[in-house]
Amino acid sequence: MKKHRFGYYLKEVILGILGALLMVLFGTAIATFFIYKNHTPSVADISSFRPPQTSIIYDRSGKIVLYEIHGEENRKVLMHEEIPDVVRIATVATEDKNFYSHFGVDLLSILRAMRVNVKNGDISQGGSTITQQLARNVYLSREKTLRRKFMETLIALKIEKNFTKDQILDRYLNQVPYGSNAYGVEAAAGVFFGKEAKNLSLDEAVFLAALPKAPTYYSPYGNNVEKLNSRYQSILDRINSLGLVGSSEIEKANKINILAKVEPFRESILAPHFVFNVIEQLEAKYGRDFLEKGGLKIITTLDFELQKTGEKVVADGGLRNLSHGASNAALVAIDPKSGDVLTMVGSRDYFDTTIDGQVNVALRLRQPGSSFKPIVYATAFEKGYQPETLIADEPTNFGPDGGGISYIPQNYDGKFHGVLPMRKTLSMSLNIPAIKTLSLVGIDNAIDMAHRLGITTLNDRNRYGLSMAIGGAEVKLVDMVSAFSVFATEGKRFQSHSILEIIDNNNESYLNKVQGEQVIDIEVARKINSILSDNDARSAIFGPRSPLYIPGRVVAAKTGTSQEFRDAWTVGYTPSIAVGVWAGNNDSHPMKAGSDGVFVAAPIWRSFMDAVLSRYPDNNFIGYKSVSSDEKMVLNEEELKKWEEQRKKEEKEKKKEEKRKKKK
Repeated sequence: MKKHRFGYYLKEVILGILGALLMVLFGTAIATFFIYKNHTPSVADISSFRPPQTSIIYDRSGKIVLYEIHGEENRKVLMHEEIPDVVRIATVATEDKNFYSHFGVDLLSILRAMRVNVKNGDISQGGSTITQQLARNVYLSREKTLRRKFMETLIALKIEKNFTKDQILDRYLNQVPYGSNAYGVEAAAGVFFGKEAKNLSLDEAVFLAALPKAPTYYSPYGNNVEKLNSRYQSILDRINSLGLVGSSEIEKANKINILAKVEPFRESILAPHFVFNVIEQLEAKYGRDFLEKGGLKIITTLDFELQKTGEKVVADGGLRNLSHGASNAALVAIDPKSGDVLTMVGSRDYFDTTIDGQVNVALRLRQPGSSFKPIVYATAFEKGYQPETLIADEPTNFGPDGGGISYIPQNYDGKFHGVLPMRKTLSMSLNIPAIKTLSLVGIDNAIDMAHRLGITTLNDRNRYGLSMAIGGAEVKLVDMVSAFSVFATEGKRFQSHSILEIIDNNNESYLNKVQGEQVIDIEVARKINSILSDNDARSAIFGPRSPLYIPGRVVAAKTGTSQEFRDAWTVGYTPSIAVGVWAGNNDSHPMKAGSDGVFVAAPIWRSFMDAVLSRYPDNNFIGYKSVSSDEKMVLNEEELKKWEEQRKKEEKEKKKEEKRKKKK
């Protein structure tokens, strides 16, 4: 208790010292203002500053504009009488409630922010007035330094000296960024509500006022809509407590579902899922502010013709799949020889909110089902097993699982097929042999293989058991396509990427050079290629004319279906292109029973391949080196002993049957 009291009094002392220091600093700032006011920027016409340059994202040709990351070019300046009072009220209540009484700097707000920051032990609040924000937006950067804060204060004082409060607020509302490339309240009203600012209602004005604090974080098109709605409600409460509008208007606004009024995001954009993935990568490296002002020319890996094809087949196939209870689908295409992401379709309609269309499922964690099996078998081939190695498809108890229950898996068809070569068990996608193979090679070794191939998940190794062999661990579609690309290149991995080149406003070029690395043996890749392209081997389960079979072309492919039909997959490739398709529901709601990857995902994959394969040479996969008969049976002694006993039992039964027939 004493320590607690001591900490409390210490904070109070610190706050007192800071308060006194603030008064001294502010007095110094006032004196400096009068002494050095001629050394600060002219504010004679604050709206005439030179706007920053727009960054533009292109497809791989460098000619097709996918998206423009605007600076102030997107703002539409309004006259004073065109800005409604509800916008002024909402903005002042949100950003600076003492706006009409202070002289550019609000000492009480700064002290209040300092108190909160000291108590919380971080810098969560600022205390900048609307005038200071205007000064920063026009003349300064957003760097958090004492010099910038000092200059911000000086310029704010100068602005207050030269303009009326209405003029300052008008300029602020014409400059402030609201997100989604909407700068100024007029552009924001159009983007979010499809109307002019003068027609905004109180609830709409409050919604817009909630955005400038963190436009990306609070975007209604992002992942934090609950936080945005909470901020909207708190601003309404603040307006009510300040008595800025009548209680009936507040009551009316509280009853409105404001998020339902927001217009679908339909800014001029092509390949939106791909574009926003690129922006996310660029923001992490350069920061959003630099993207908006840096005038970058960003050449991406996207092949726009392939992208249009991908969007069409996903849209068409997604609609067909409604009969299977699948509301969504995604597709990724990669050039195996470079790692270039050629196509990324994250949903069947980015603008359809009923299916969470803005969520990019290509980057989400989903269970891959049997499409993971080639990774397990590749691990086995690396350990010395062969496509001809025999393995028993029979009832098997693999012992207790994580819940203490015996793990006794079944095949999809409910049958057991006896002793078969691994070639057949992979082609037929039999579960028990795949799980048995994983138990032979070890889970850690299979995860190591997955990581070498390009899978970025599976990092918490203690979470996974033998069910990983049949897709019991979550992966990303883009990673699975990247992993299968390694088979296509006979073991050489090029890390998947979306940016080819960045050219800055000084015409300096920065190339994204991706070097290939041999991550698995050529023969291991060739064995997988041979099996996955063997239509005869898979015909016993899938039939000779499944969507995986493309007449006249040699194509490797594997389907997958997760537990309870929550995810359907098909991933396939040639030496020139690798393509993966996921189908299902974003919320993991199960599809209808029987909605396997071959019925739900494969037709979309096939439609895409039919449309694009003519662009690529008809190169066949190179066969693997055959091994001696002794090497084909690389098995552990336990398996050999079990199978020997099984064969003896079968021979006895056969002899008994022959004797019965002779007696008859």
